[in-house]
Amino acid sequence: MTYLDELADEIERHVPAEVLPDDDIRSLFRLYALLALAKGSSVEVADVHNAWAAWMQERDPSHRSLRPFEELDAETQASDIPFTEAIREVAERLGQTPA
Repeated sequence: MTYLDELADEIERHVPAEVLPDDDIRSLFRLYALLALAKGSSVEVADVHNAWAAWMQERDPSHRSLRPFEELDAETQASDIPFTEAIREVAERLGQTPA
């Protein structure tokens, strides 16, 4: 297991189980681990959406939410909040703050 996988697993543990996608999410949480390392606790909800969009593009390129974050309805935007909070929490624990 790599450092990215360890970080991804930790972030996943901080997300409520009921909001986790049903798909194989290993690569999605690796992207979230990258956000934690690159953006630290300053990660934004739009950043999380963009990571999700990169992941989803490989799975379903016609998914209705593959649009810029600002074009999404409020409910869809809010669906990224638990993931953002998990990334921030883990980043803060690791001392990953913005440069």
